Amino acid sequence: MEKTVNALGRRKAAVARVYVAAGTGKITVNGRELSEYFSDDSLIYIANQPFEVTGTAGQFDVKANLDGGGVRGQAEALRLGIARALCEVDREAYRSALKAAGFLTRDAREVERKKPGQPGARRRFQFSKR
Repeated sequence: MEKTVNALGRRKAAVARVYVAAGTGKITVNGRELSEYFSDDSLIYIANQPFEVTGTAGQFDVKANLDGGGVRGQAEALRLGIARALCEVDREAYRSALKAAGFLTRDAREVERKKPGQPGARRRFQFSKR
C-alpha cells in the first residue's frame, strides 16, 4: 500500500479526521505526538487498540485532526477513525477482527438535553407537599 487512506471517526461531540499510510507506527494528532497530546496512558491505549487487535502495530503512520468534545470522546473518535481506515486498507484481513472487537460501530450515545423547569435532563427539583 503506497497511498494514504482517510476516514472519519465520531464520538459524542468529538470528530477525528484520520489519514493512514504505510510507515513505522508514528501517530501524530493535531501536529503533536500521540503521547504528548493524550497525557493519560489509558487514552493512548484506546487510540492504539485497532492496531493491537489486527496485529499491525508499527506498520502504519497515522495523521489525525481532532476537533470538539473532551479527551475521552476524542480518543474514542480516533479509535473509530483508525479502525475504519484499516478496513479500507485491507478489508478481508482486518474487518472481521475489528468488527468482533466492536471498533467499527459508532457509539451513538449523546448527552440528553436539559429540560425547562428542572435542574438537569431527568433530575427534578425537590418536591414539597407543604
